[in-house]
Amino acid sequence: MVPISFEVLVFLVLVALAFDFMNGFHDAANSIATVVSTRVLKPHWAVVWAAFFNFAALFVFELKVASTIGKGIVDVTVVNHHVVFGALTGAISWNVITWYYGIPSSSSHALVGGIVGAAVAKAGSDALITSGLVKPVIFIVVSPLLGFVLGSILLLAVSWVCVRISPARVDKWFKQLQLVSASFYSLGHGGNDAQKTVGIIWMLLIASGLSSPDEHIPYWVVAACYITIALGTAFGGWRIVKTMGQRITKLKPVDGFCAETGGGLTLFMTAALGIPVSTTHTITGAIVGVGSVHKLSAVRWGVAGTIVWAWILTIPCSAFIAAVAWWLGERYL
Repeated sequence: MVPISFEVLVFLVLVALAFDFMNGFHDAANSIATVVSTRVLKPHWAVVWAAFFNFAALFVFELKVASTIGKGIVDVTVVNHHVVFGALTGAISWNVITWYYGIPSSSSHALVGGIVGAAVAKAGSDALITSGLVKPVIFIVVSPLLGFVLGSILLLAVSWVCVRISPARVDKWFKQLQLVSASFYSLGHGGNDAQKTVGIIWMLLIASGLSSPDEHIPYWVVAACYITIALGTAFGGWRIVKTMGQRITKLKPVDGFCAETGGGLTLFMTAALGIPVSTTHTITGAIVGVGSVHKLSAVRWGVAGTIVWAWILTIPCSAFIAAVAWWLGERYL
């Protein structure tokens, strides 16, 4: 075990919380794009609403996703402060790049890619735990498909139930119900994404000898991560809100309700199973699903295709950046 000074430990915890803040900032669009684009809430109230439920997820979910990140992807004996530094640098760098271009990529997969890239740079592929890594990789495809299917089914069911009701009345009802679906989705977002930073800080504490894989995660770590992601969400990533809420397909309140509910159901299921999925992939799949129910041409497939390319590139690109950052950390940190 490589000794970690207190100063370096504090620095890396702060970097991890910076990633957590960036995660909330980057992914605010996932929670609020539909309620903003359907004019149910004004942007500043939408981010406050989402941030509150991001934090409230602290009291709802077990820490299964944190456990997967902290000890389920790479061998904990390989992890030291250089690996954690590389992982966080790779994830943050990719988040900044995709935020700048307004591309809704996955903070979750950027972090997974960062962990993989730094660990492999240090110890080779033997450092990877295949059973833990395969779950987030498979769910790159599964989570948007689940969002797509659930969002589509919900919209078809609602359309059948409301077939004899005037569109104006349907809009009025679902403007209210969208507040419920947005809070449901934000709970799922907080329950999944905040735990990823919990996991990497726990990984750092294990590497420093201040915790072990058999101990409970310190409560201060959990609370700090949920508070930080809520603050990040409160500041919002407006470039991505425009892409998610307006450029993929035109949404009505009923569409927003079905997309958020379908996405929220996916996040609740995966959090219960301890699978770190992308909230971005999930809600994008759900939005495309409800858009395609109206007609296939309602979805701007060129925009969707650009987003999918970002999904494909996230893990390898963040892994490459993390490997370079690990090499620099070995020499200067």
